[in-house]
Amino acid sequence: MKKFVFAALVALLGSLLVATPAQADARNGVCEDGEFCLYYNSNHDGSLVDFTGNVQDYGTGSGCVKFISSGAGRGQCVKNNAASAWNRKSVPVTIFYKSTWSGAIDSFISGKKANLSASLKNENAGHIVGESGNEWIEVGLYHDTGGAISSYFDGYLFTNGRHEGIDFTRGGGSPVFALLSGTVIFKEESGGSGLSTLSIYNASLDVTIIYLHTDPLVGVGASISRGERIATEAARGAQSAHTHVEMRPGRRERAADSTGDPVLDNPVPTSFWMNRGYNICCQ
Repeated sequence: MKKFVFAALVALLGSLLVATPAQADARNGVCEDGEFCLYYNSNHDGSLVDFTGNVQDYGTGSGCVKFISSGAGRGQCVKNNAASAWNRKSVPVTIFYKSTWSGAIDSFISGKKANLSASLKNENAGHIVGESGNEWIEVGLYHDTGGAISSYFDGYLFTNGRHEGIDFTRGGGSPVFALLSGTVIFKEESGGSGLSTLSIYNASLDVTIIYLHTDPLVGVGASISRGERIATEAARGAQSAHTHVEMRPGRRERAADSTGDPVLDNPVPTSFWMNRGYNICCQ
């Protein structure tokens, strides 16, 4: 009787192990529908690793995420070793240069199968999967698919400085819309080509969204709704027309220092914008 009960329990446990979602989602070295895959070589050659969710840091050493299928690179750490990718998910996936979901990015919309950009090839640390129902953040800024992210948070180094926001570009004269609601607490329009600043404070979240380089269309004290037009893209204080957007905790009138200051003052904004209904996409 005891042997029968024990055998039944073993059989039941085995069936449960086979049926668990975790088992079904396990990496198996095959790029299947609903997965995002990275390859060791360009042109989707060599060993691959398949993912279903986010990975903030592929890791190093014995505990790193490894390429697992047959082919060149099998058993190597994925971090700083991937050369191409295939997005078989229904949402965009963005790869990051740094393990904090910051630095240079390369975005793969659903179905995209390509080599990584020059700045990310063999220089990749993690990725984030977009959320269904979120819109691309650049579409939120321009209400048009013609815009793009030209430089992400801490995406490049100045001389002894850091990039504290996200740069978007669509072209001079393009309308710019508020990514978040709030009240205009500061507006500065320097003469000529001097830097312009428009700061909108959201009291419920205790954050300020700061827009640089534009021609502002709203004034201090104005109550702004998400999606309301607030400016026109320009090159005020910049070499070319683009819109720099910063998310700063608290009530802040000015953008963070970006030159002569090697320390990042603003937090990485990736999760913040994802939680506000925006996917970090595209280049």
